Amino acid sequence: MFTINDKAVLNNNVEIPYLGLGVYLAKPGKETINAVLWALEAGYRHIDTASAYKNEESVGEAIRQSGIPRKEIFITTKLKNGDQGYDSALKAFDKSLAELKTDYIDLYLIHWPLPGKRKESWKALDKIYAEKSCRSIGVSNYMINHLEELFGFSEVTPVLNQVEFSPFLYQKDLLDYCRSRSIEIEAYSPIARGKKFKDKRLRMIASKHGKTPAQIMIRWAIELRLIVIPKSSRKERIIENADVYNFSLDDEDMQILNSMDEGYRVSWDPSGLE
Repeated sequence: MFTINDKAVLNNNVEIPYLGLGVYLAKPGKETINAVLWALEAGYRHIDTASAYKNEESVGEAIRQSGIPRKEIFITTKLKNGDQGYDSALKAFDKSLAELKTDYIDLYLIHWPLPGKRKESWKALDKIYAEKSCRSIGVSNYMINHLEELFGFSEVTPVLNQVEFSPFLYQKDLLDYCRSRSIEIEAYSPIARGKKFKDKRLRMIASKHGKTPAQIMIRWAIELRLIVIPKSSRKERIIENADVYNFSLDDEDMQILNSMDEGYRVSWDPSGLE
């Protein structure tokens, strides 16, 4: 039976909790600090932020306020588009370290596969990883063509690819490709921002288990052994999103959920980036 303490082992042997809190759109200051503190109180030990979110400083402040040892919390942050490139990526990483007020980052990602910049950006991440200021490096929003390009110039395999992923955007080809390369998939917007909660099939499964549609969608990701980072800044939602370990989905549930893909995105589609 899965628990909130379960961790995936990345291809460099670093462990990452399967469940994390995303802080996209959380305002810096009190909103982000409270969200992170509530998540840590609920048992989360994985926080996902980004330079572009402008709340790294608040994430770091909340972690310090929590009193939980730094080594027990997994922090992910990301290189924003405006900082892509070799020298600028190195500087951006140092800035993220300073904002978070931490000696190291557990996972650093290229946020988007920016044309003309992603090769130099990846080389910078490789240097950062080699210098051990970062425990692991990966990518976000990379499609198969972007990964194949990366493998064409680098021997360093990303540990993880963070992409939008939900029953309504079941990117199975990408999942299979990444798993064939020992790259973990991390699902953001796993509940599609609530836009599909009225789907009759989803509501039927939720009713069957006495759970909410959001909990069913998160549990689906967990059943697939995806790393999953639902975002919220509301205490009750943060607690609800973690309350997914006292039930399981059966084969019929999974078959229905696996069949619900309609290419539905709530974020920007990176597949058109050359």
